[in-house]
Amino acid sequence: MRIDKCLQRWNSVRGYAAPRKKKVEGLGRAGTNLKMGIVGMPNVGKSSFFNALTNSSVAAENYPFCTIDPTTARTALPDPRYDHLLHLHNPKTSVPSYLTTTDIAGLVRGAHQGHGLGNNFLAHIQAVDGLFHLVRGFGGDVLHVEGNVDPVRDVGIIREELLKRDIGVLERESARKRGDIGVLGRVLEWVKGGQEVRTGNWDEEEVEVINTLGLLTAKPVVYLCNTSPESYIRKQNPYLPHLKATLPNDTLIPYSGTLETTLASLQPVERAAYLHDMAIKYDAPGPVVSALPGIIWAGYKALGLINFFTASEKEVRSWTIRQGTKAPQAAAVIHTDFEKSFAGVDVTSFDRVLQEGVTAKAVQRGRDYEVEDGDVVYFRIAARKK
Repeated sequence: MRIDKCLQRWNSVRGYAAPRKKKVEGLGRAGTNLKMGIVGMPNVGKSSFFNALTNSSVAAENYPFCTIDPTTARTALPDPRYDHLLHLHNPKTSVPSYLTTTDIAGLVRGAHQGHGLGNNFLAHIQAVDGLFHLVRGFGGDVLHVEGNVDPVRDVGIIREELLKRDIGVLERESARKRGDIGVLGRVLEWVKGGQEVRTGNWDEEEVEVINTLGLLTAKPVVYLCNTSPESYIRKQNPYLPHLKATLPNDTLIPYSGTLETTLASLQPVERAAYLHDMAIKYDAPGPVVSALPGIIWAGYKALGLINFFTASEKEVRSWTIRQGTKAPQAAAVIHTDFEKSFAGVDVTSFDRVLQEGVTAKAVQRGRDYEVEDGDVVYFRIAARKK
């Protein structure tokens, strides 16, 4: 597949609805070592999704994954720009960027009061930086804890549990402050109104306070609807219209856990043949592809992350930074001393590399340059004084 076509495919994520509301800036932890957590009701396919996600790239040598513990793993970003740089330079070593994901046990109604895993569940959510909120959009023999399949109801249950937990935190913190609670009072009023913190338009002072509280509804969310292979391939699912109406400003991606589990067990050539056969079997309206690359990228972007590249015959490497990071701080991701010794950066946009190859001319930038997604860079470091 041509690199431009490949890029076009990843940039239009299948089933992805980009948030139309202005993103709240500054919420969450600083740094780049951020992770997504998988949340949802019991028996909606969370562990199957986690297993497919972390094993999806085993067959592709450019995309290793690393299991950190039984419920946490890193999955490499399936990035055609990175692949193109590997093709250009044929380096001795290569390192992609990763998304870290944690599988969190199923939540039940009343978790904020200790039901189910209760406080352990909520603590696990607090430990991650963003959420893959997975809902069930398929029937079958698998029992649902609420008695029947209703993803809109399930979204509401989890939202309510997280909101109630945040209300408790804010009320306790307000009581401890006693006097003028200021920011706390404004955030508490917002949450009591049924609004998640992440949807608010907060100023710098408010963001600074919110980031000290560990509020669960302040975390970015990517919604995933687990469907049957048939409804995913045909792009017909009775639950999706209702979900989209419930989540008009959020990212919602349909996928099939059953399909992805099968694909994760196959070699690349086998995958292509299998997807072709499934498209014929279910009379697909278009090519059938895995939803996982788009899901991985959606999680990465939800965390406010972008990546830049360093590339040579010795090594091609993708580096993760937060969007808006300036050149000296981006250099520090490579080595902490580079920020102090930063003397400039030579930048080539990936689009230029795509057009001109290894001969693409770099542009010199200074300390105020904001590194952009896909930049290929060479940092100039001043020699240390003896």
